[in-house]
This record gives sequence, structure tokens and C-alpha cells, in this order.
Amino acid sequence: MKSTEVDGDESGEWKVLAELLGIDGPGAPAGQKQGEVPAAKMGPVLVKPARHAEGNASWLDAAQRELMLSDSSQGENAGDVTAAQDDQPLDEKALLERGWTALPESYRMPEMAPTLEEAQAWCKNLAETHYENFHVASWFLPKALRPHFHAIYAYCRVSDDLGDEVGDPHVALAMLEMWGEELDACYAGAARHPVFVALAETINACSIPKEPFANLLTAFRQDQKVKRYETMEDVLEYCKYSANPVGRLVLYATGEAEVDQEEKFRLSDATCTALQLANFWQDVREDWGRGRVYIPLKDMDVFRVTEATIAEGIATDQFRGLLRTEVGYARELFDEGLPLIRMVSRELAIDLELFSRGGLEILRAIEERQYDVLSKRPAIAKSRKMGLAMRAVAAKLLPFISLGAGRRREPAD
Repeated sequence: MKSTEVDGDESGEWKVLAELLGIDGPGAPAGQKQGEVPAAKMGPVLVKPARHAEGNASWLDAAQRELMLSDSSQGENAGDVTAAQDDQPLDEKALLERGWTALPESYRMPEMAPTLEEAQAWCKNLAETHYENFHVASWFLPKALRPHFHAIYAYCRVSDDLGDEVGDPHVALAMLEMWGEELDACYAGAARHPVFVALAETINACSIPKEPFANLLTAFRQDQKVKRYETMEDVLEYCKYSANPVGRLVLYATGEAEVDQEEKFRLSDATCTALQLANFWQDVREDWGRGRVYIPLKDMDVFRVTEATIAEGIATDQFRGLLRTEVGYARELFDEGLPLIRMVSRELAIDLELFSRGGLEILRAIEERQYDVLSKRPAIAKSRKMGLAMRAVAAKLLPFISLGAGRRREPAD
């Protein structure tokens, strides 16, 4: 999954769903405070307590020493080693080392597991200082839930980077395989990386099964192998692993998965898939530059659109008709997921409506460009972005404002 930013945004204060799903969304005011609400009800313990570092030397000290040793080992022969690796197949250890080298030093696996406090601080720091520079902790969610959202975000962020930031599919697959083994170790009570030490606490507190985390890794692996999708059913199958787990993790983290789970999951899946599709249709040209086409090939055939059209960057009448159809389908999915907003707590409902409306604004921006996403990437107008944020703030402050209504509209001509 990829991440994107709204043109003209400087604050970068997008909340966790927008970043994890890779979509544009309205920002929330920073620096606001709210009364604490108890976290999700404690369920059965799914993972054993992590083994932390012992003695006077903390994990952070060890990480700093590792960084110093790594820096001192970078000699004049580093380029020669890389060149030699390029000339011969790499074994698993060499693939992993190449992967770690391509990523921030702080991502590396520590020799000793951090304490829970250190791990949660690591995840919070990643969320708030990553290059997107947004604040994960939503103003609309209880403060007690924020460490859980930090941990979930950190897992998704690092997983995504293992796949997209190492520059080689073979390296990416090796890194993702290693990360999957660490996920297994987390559930076995042997967490070592700060992401998994923090995640273990979240898993236990919110009773989260392994499946949604594992499904995300399936999507990241698929990104390394699959660049085209034959039918819309194939695209939806990808969204099942790339987008839908995020919504389910949010429901688990907020305690909303305890009642009417299957129905909430169904509606959440519709919304998350719609958000993913909105991002795909917004980024057709950018994805082409990455070697990926998410528009179903059979749909392209029906409208007599070829990949040459995308490459040339000219939105023909046939391409506009194709994208109009795809945008209409995404809009139907947003409408299908609408009832979820009235089934969850008001704090979460505000977020859900905010991002549903944000996704619909992406579709509207595409419509207003007459479905030309090739010559310029459609973006949500700043005035509309502010309007969405103001509506969300008003809904937070004025409980009588109705949520989940009035979203249905006809597409632009």
C-alpha cells in the first residue's frame, strides 16, 4: 500500500486511517485535549508477556551502540561489497542485510527487547515524526486508545516500508517473510522488535487475532509479485488484504468488534475498499510510474482503453467513460458502508464519517476534472478540506449534529 498527501497541505495532520489506507483525508486540530475514556474492554490474553532487557543497560542504550558500530563499519570497501552482491544471488542473510541498509537505522532488529514503555515511545515517535509528519492520535478518539493506535500504525508503517522502500522485490519478500516470523513470535510471547513489544500489549488489551495483521503482509507480498488485475473481483480480493484489515483493526482497538461483529466487519470492509479504490482512481498515472495498473484489464478492454493511453497521459473519451464507471462503483461501496456510522460510538463515528466524506471528495475531485486523472492528479480543494474538518469538530462539540446522513449525491456530468 502506498501513502499520498493532499496538494497544498502543510500541517500534515492526517489521522491514522488516511495514512494506513493510503488516502487523502481532512486533518484534525492539533493540541486539543479531551476527557479520558476507558480503553476497550480487556479480553482473553492472546500473547504471552514479552521478555524485556534486564540489567542496567537499556534497550535504547544498546540500539545507540549498534548504530555507532554500524557507522564505524562503513569503510571504503562498502561499494565493492555491494557490487559483488549484485553479481551473484544473495542468500537470505544477505538479502535481509541489504533490506535493513535501505531502511532507517532505527528499524533494525535490536539484540535485546525494549521495555513496554520504551517500545510504546518508539511507536509514538515513529507516528509523529515520520516523513508524512502527521499526528496519529486522533482528537476524536479517547486518549487511552492512542498507544494502541500508535502500535497498530507502527506495525503497518514498517510493514509497508519493508515492501516498498527497499528497491528490490527479492529483498522485499525476504524482509516481509522475516516480519511475518516476528509476528508469529509476538503471538508466541517472544516479541523483540519495539513494534511487536508494543503490539503485544495492544493485542492483549483489545483481543485482536493474528489474521488482520497477517492479511496485511499478504497484500504487501502481493505488491511485489502482481502488477496487473484481470477483473474487478481480483482487485476486490487484493483490497480484502490491503485495506479491509485496517478497518477491522480499528474496530478491535475501539472495542466495537465485541457486538455485531460480522455486520460491522461487512460494512467496514465496504468503506475501506471504497477508500482504496478512490485512491487507485486518483493515482492511475502515479501507479503506472511504479509499474502497477489497478484498473481491471477486462474493464479496459470493454472501453477499448490500452495501457498506451495511460503512458501517453491523455484522457480520451474512452478513458473518461471507463473511469466514470469505476468511480460510480466506488461510490456505491461508500453508500453500502454508511450504516456502520450509526452502529459505533460517537467518537469513532465522527472519524468514520470524516474519512468516508473525504473519500467521496476524492471521487468528486475526479468528476470535476471530467475523469481526467492522467494530465494532473485530482486533489481535494483546500476549502472543502477545511469544511470537512469543521464539520467533524462541530460534531465533536455539538452532540445533536446527526452523523451518517445526507451523503448520497448524483455524480457530476
